[in-house]
Amino acid sequence: MNKYLIRYNKTKGQPGRGSHDHVWRVFENGREILAKHFVLNVRSWAEQEGPDYNVACEGYMQFFHDTDTVVINFEKIV
Repeated sequence: MNKYLIRYNKTKGQPGRGSHDHVWRVFENGREILAKHFVLNVRSWAEQEGPDYNVACEGYMQFFHDTDTVVINFEKIV
């Protein structure tokens, strides 16, 4: 099971930071993914890092390129 942090993308629309629609930064074990949407099918909690809060959870991620959507599930889906 992996740990995820989800943050608001304050730099959206800037070069290399996704379009204005890529409003979420999803971190999976230190790797960053920019997403337009996220769906959590697991328990989540808030974690504070500096002045900002993150959504945190554990599970397994799927990424749908056609909609730039991250889905985190309790079980691994192959």
